[in-house]
Amino acid sequence: MHLGILETGAPPGDLKDRFGSYGDMFRRMLGPDYRYSYYDVRTGRLPEIGQHTAYLITGSASGVYDGDPWIEPLKDFIQQLSGRVPLVGICFGHQIMAEAYGGRVIKSPKGWGVGLHSYDILRRAGWMNSDRESTLSIPVSHQDQVIELPNGATVLAASEFTPYAVLEYPQRRAISFQGHPEFSPEYATALIDLRRGTRYQPDFADAAAATLKKPNDAQRVAGWIRNFVSGAR
Repeated sequence: MHLGILETGAPPGDLKDRFGSYGDMFRRMLGPDYRYSYYDVRTGRLPEIGQHTAYLITGSASGVYDGDPWIEPLKDFIQQLSGRVPLVGICFGHQIMAEAYGGRVIKSPKGWGVGLHSYDILRRAGWMNSDRESTLSIPVSHQDQVIELPNGATVLAASEFTPYAVLEYPQRRAISFQGHPEFSPEYATALIDLRRGTRYQPDFADAAAATLKKPNDAQRVAGWIRNFVSGAR
């Protein structure tokens, strides 16, 4: 199976040297059973629709509403891909998929979601297998949120802060997560430290970093994504 990773951003500062690219993080998370190809979408690189078995869209520092020149071509790609092969979106990927399918994303007045967030699981898809846990906890780093769902979207997990945390589009062969299962606690903490005193006030940063010391469910999500892209629906 050949997975095409559409990189819509990169770790800031020296974090890429320390932790690798976003594509590298997904490669470590999903494991050695796939071939991987990375595409820096910001430079205009997009694969052919049928070039890969499945696709994954990463996070980004950009907002879907920012008007960057690569965003509309990516939306077009998402629309063309619909229903043809599996597609997974993470954070920005989650948001641009919702926009491409007819939903709406804004910079949320709730502010930053940072650290380890927990969500209630509302529904269970086939690719979640026999998982019976009632909650899901993964690292997050976002201001933007989906506020209007596209037609055909199913909400699988939610919290008071993020009502549309995990979405499935059964007719489109697509799923998406607002959180970052690919972020190791070490990377998520380093990202907070980099932004401490600029984007985040020190007390907020300290509290968010402390949550990352708790157990997370990244490996559960990795298993779900592996099931989904392999066709366990």
